[in-house]
Amino acid sequence: MKKPKWTSLFSILLILSLILAACSSNEDSGSGGNDDEKGSDEKEVTIVYARGQDATKATDEIIKAFEKEHPNIKVEFREMPSDTGAQHDAYVTALNGKSSEIDVMDLDVVWPAEFAQAGYVMPLDRFLKKDGINLDDYNEGAVTAANFQGKQWAMPKFIDAGMLFYRTDITEEPPKTWDELMTEASELQGKEGTKFGYLMQAKQYEGLVCNAVEFIASYGGAIVNEDGEAVVDSPEAINGLKKLVEVANADFVPKNITTFTETESHTSFIEGESPFIRNWPYQYALANDEEQSKIVGNVGVAPLPAGDAGSAAALGGWMTAINKFSEHPQEAWEFVKFMTGPEGQKISAIHGGLAPTIPSLFEDEEILEANPFFKEEGFVNALESAVSRPVVPNYPEISEIIQIEVSKAIAGESTPEEAAKAMQSKIDSAMK
Repeated sequence: MKKPKWTSLFSILLILSLILAACSSNEDSGSGGNDDEKGSDEKEVTIVYARGQDATKATDEIIKAFEKEHPNIKVEFREMPSDTGAQHDAYVTALNGKSSEIDVMDLDVVWPAEFAQAGYVMPLDRFLKKDGINLDDYNEGAVTAANFQGKQWAMPKFIDAGMLFYRTDITEEPPKTWDELMTEASELQGKEGTKFGYLMQAKQYEGLVCNAVEFIASYGGAIVNEDGEAVVDSPEAINGLKKLVEVANADFVPKNITTFTETESHTSFIEGESPFIRNWPYQYALANDEEQSKIVGNVGVAPLPAGDAGSAAALGGWMTAINKFSEHPQEAWEFVKFMTGPEGQKISAIHGGLAPTIPSLFEDEEILEANPFFKEEGFVNALESAVSRPVVPNYPEISEIIQIEVSKAIAGESTPEEAAKAMQSKIDSAMK
């Protein structure tokens, strides 16, 4: 039986449509195709990177270098509030709404656990494993601060740590222990026009938490252990608290030490009012600024004094994480890997004066030329003794508990033993 003509026509049309579809499919694949097969290098993608204000050229230089290596990934810089609290709240507001507007973001060192628990950031373990990134190449304290429930939630970008700065025109050797510090601070008070013997941060704020962590850790104690359990009501932690209270109430610190933050401390030090100060690395550059400082060229740096268990420094610095809701996770990871890797951290050090979280970079001649301070043995040793503050998802709440109870102990409203017991109970309740 002869087939109708419309059947033949239909067959021809069907064949033509299949050919056209195949051509269209091939064209689409050429402009990007399947990400799993083609990878991110075959299409142009723009990712958004957010961080606080950067007064240096570091961020621009990092983006420029990254885009040169990855011409198909463009990075748009989104400036966040310079105030860390406001920056934190801006992130939380956006991420609570599952916004994908930001792909990569810098986090304060105490935020990763909170953001991980809230489901705001992406675990990086699969990326690390795939690209063979060895976290042993990084500062241990910095890595630990971003590790929560056995997963790595951010990569350390740069590091800060509490350090002891001292007047080299008053003393040649810094004290090695807290007891030595108390003796020398008392003996040197009044020398070379000084008013005090030691400066610290004892106001009821985050800086007091850092000081408390340092004293407690130097005596072998901790506030919260690696399993997220409160362990502050221990003999070791109590010994650390006792020493903190003793120092904060000594005759060689300002009588109003409980009003001192970093600003009051560093101002007094560069005015020549004390032979010793506990502060962050920026203190060195500030003390050698001829426009502000009266002690230029007379400043040394060392690890903080040791307790029974050695020296300990509160970890500061910033991390970089990937938004869980990012629509470009692979491209975001490529930027994170670059920025927190050796090349990116070198740019940050040279153009931003930021201390690398990769110890081997402290041997880089270009970095040392740009930052002579990094050559100081005391600086490197202090970084190596860095310990993180409690890695918990509700850190702001835990910090407030510590601030209140330590302040009460310094004011004599409670004993170190009572302060430790109160912290233990309140932190236990908060964690539950």
